Amino acid sequence: MTSPASTDPLAVAGRYADPADWPVPLGFDPAQRWYARLAGGPDHEVWALSWLPGQGTDLHDHGGSAGGFLVVAGELTEETVSGGRLRPHRLATGTGRRFGARHVHRVTNHGDQPAVSVHVYTPALRRMTRYRLDGGRLLAADVAEAGVAW
Repeated sequence: MTSPASTDPLAVAGRYADPADWPVPLGFDPAQRWYARLAGGPDHEVWALSWLPGQGTDLHDHGGSAGGFLVVAGELTEETVSGGRLRPHRLATGTGRRFGARHVHRVTNHGDQPAVSVHVYTPALRRMTRYRLDGGRLLAADVAEAGVAW
């Protein structure tokens, strides 16, 4: 596979849009989001995530990695911070989002059906900082390290 560093992350994600072609079977976990690494190297990673209704992430960044994600089934809501408030963006099947190295967001399945997404990061994820919004200010809450927290 061509390195995502020189390729549109949504185009790369689109190459993994069919779970039947994944190296692992698609899973759903009622306790938490299911995720699996599909491909990658030191300069990039491709991850699959599944989201049952109500499942989501905390506000987080990608530790300096840029990339994007594509919704391949269902619908997700991405919330970003703007003007000290969370701003929602609904993403239906077939739509996605590119993001830069400083992007902070929260992603949730607010629908009543399961959702599946493919995420591409360049360089490969090594850490993620979780945040909380306090009085309109984004404050770091904790840092998760690859191989330790996921």
